[in-house]
Amino acid sequence: MTRRKAVITGIGVVAPGGVGTHAFWRLLTDGRTATRAISHFDASAYRSRIAAECDFDAAAAGLTSEEAQRMDRAAQFAVVAAREALADSGAVTDRVPPHRIGVSIGSAVGATITLEQQYVKVSDRGDNWVVDASNPYPHLYGALVPGTLATEVAWTAGAQGPVRVVSTGCTSGLDSVAQGAQFIEDGSADVVLAGATDAPISPITVACFDAIRATSPHNDDPGHASRPFDRDRDGFVLGEGAAVLVLEEEESARRRGARVYCEVAGYAQRSNAFHMTGLRPDGKELAEAVRVALDRARMPADAVDYVNAHGSGTRQNDKHETAAVKVSLGEHAYRVPMSSIKSMVGHSLGAIGALEVAACALAIDKDTIPPTANLHNIDPELGLDYVPLTAREQKTDTVLSVGSGFGGFQTAMVLTAPGKGARHV
Repeated sequence: MTRRKAVITGIGVVAPGGVGTHAFWRLLTDGRTATRAISHFDASAYRSRIAAECDFDAAAAGLTSEEAQRMDRAAQFAVVAAREALADSGAVTDRVPPHRIGVSIGSAVGATITLEQQYVKVSDRGDNWVVDASNPYPHLYGALVPGTLATEVAWTAGAQGPVRVVSTGCTSGLDSVAQGAQFIEDGSADVVLAGATDAPISPITVACFDAIRATSPHNDDPGHASRPFDRDRDGFVLGEGAAVLVLEEEESARRRGARVYCEVAGYAQRSNAFHMTGLRPDGKELAEAVRVALDRARMPADAVDYVNAHGSGTRQNDKHETAAVKVSLGEHAYRVPMSSIKSMVGHSLGAIGALEVAACALAIDKDTIPPTANLHNIDPELGLDYVPLTAREQKTDTVLSVGSGFGGFQTAMVLTAPGKGARHV
């Protein structure tokens, strides 16, 4: 029996370094970093004063003034990415009944910027406990409810099928793509817009990560602050952005002659049930997610051509996921290249997993592996091939992408070149 499978036929990206998929891929393959001093607000009082910001202009990106006024920055990112993905897919939604179109959007912190700005306004910068509701922002409820992010994308696509928001911290992007693939596989939809968005570069978010000392204080040299797997790493660099992918049922995509970037061959999620921000150094729960994802894909460990790492740039994460890859891939772990794009576009919380899936799809399509930028001194305790500094041309048919999130969330996803995945169950 042939299993319904989800394939990626469209990609849309808003990322640090440029709006659009082409700019995103060029940044990655050039090994350039988009991290800099925070410009969204005065960050002079903070421990970490750097971020990977998007140079995003709503009007230039095609949003009307009404849309820009209505939507939080994160929603704007999602809609612009969705429009690019739909165009890249060949306007597939024009061929599918609306009730067969679904949406799955992830986000870790939702409309943080709008909520914070509006609270500052109605509380007179926090002076008033009882806020002034006489002149409310008319779209404040939409900013409060995370479902608005998926609603905006559903309106963009005319989707009347299943619509979901996934919020699992830093694995939200991977998990939302997995949810979208599940819609395809179980027959709930024939086309799904899946991805994630976050715009967390705001005072409250920066303060949250300052409090737990998770972000890098390398303020004097922001371009080299994000250093996953490096001996001298000192925390992650906050980022922002969005990626939306068009997932389509494989046979329908082939019948219409669509360009297929890759197949979503397998995925799995686990939790460490251990600590809100801590990780077990043995990585066993992430290794289990990898094992199940490979089993679901019906792929052996030694079929993996590239591991797209979570690679946040914290010591505990680097040790945790390196251990997980060694456990799950065995001796093959020492032969397979593994890199982190967070070294270039920062850590955009819930959005980054979707950006990483976009990078994986492009790596398969282009047979090119993005590098880990700023990796000059590999931590000798780790011991794998982290593709330092320079992109690597290599035949890439099977990619494993892994993610970890505060709260203990662990996700693994396997993507394969068209026709390379298992054909039957």
